[in-house]
Amino acid sequence: MENKVILVSIDGMRPDGVSKCGNPFVEELMKTGSYTLTAKTVMPSVTLPCHMSMFHSVPPERHGIITNNYMPMVRPLNGLFEQIKNAGGKSTMYYGWENLRDISRPGSLIAADYLNAYTAEHSDGVLTDRALRDIPTFKPDFVFLYMVETDEKGGHDNGWMTETYLSYIFCAIDNVKRVIEAVGDEYTVIVTADHGGHDRIHGTALPEDTTIPMFFHGKKFAAGKVLENVSILDLAPTIAQIMGVNPDPAWEGKSLIS
Repeated sequence: MENKVILVSIDGMRPDGVSKCGNPFVEELMKTGSYTLTAKTVMPSVTLPCHMSMFHSVPPERHGIITNNYMPMVRPLNGLFEQIKNAGGKSTMYYGWENLRDISRPGSLIAADYLNAYTAEHSDGVLTDRALRDIPTFKPDFVFLYMVETDEKGGHDNGWMTETYLSYIFCAIDNVKRVIEAVGDEYTVIVTADHGGHDRIHGTALPEDTTIPMFFHGKKFAAGKVLENVSILDLAPTIAQIMGVNPDPAWEGKSLIS
């Protein structure tokens, strides 16, 4: 495919956490691409339901996943991975939380790399290394890179908006910088969160849990543009349009490309 995409999901990353983490590359992301600090995720604001909605562009009441345990859909629909495969594209996935394996159907990926973030040190950085290592070999059209340390080791272990939590966001943004510097000329790079958090939890309807940031770096996105009225449901249709892939007719989100 001519237009390729990397989607980076930083688990539990709040917009004010991005602003306060102190990483200077955040300002660069805002200057060189389009972004929003007010996007909305779905309820419940929990990792697996949010990612199912991210990839299938429907809310949890439609895909049926309302906890971090996977259940087959009563009325199945194709997600982004399946639509890319049907269009002849190749996808890879790198993730630090095992439950995310179920966001793609068997056979929809050409490669997947899982690293247990609970036992491995610096799993976000290691998975970033592996993704960048594999791109020249697999030449994927779509890459999904998922980072969980911000949520698990930052938010749950120490509390959202603590110095430790902010330090994990800082490191995650450094990984984003490495991706853009390495392959940003070849790939559109989209950075999102699945949900936020407060205290040491998430899953509620509080704005701290349901408001997420997104950054879009690529030729389809105007530099410095602030995007309005953005939902996590919009990611799959946007990526599909960039790549020239048909969305599933059941998707509810909209493309952010005007």
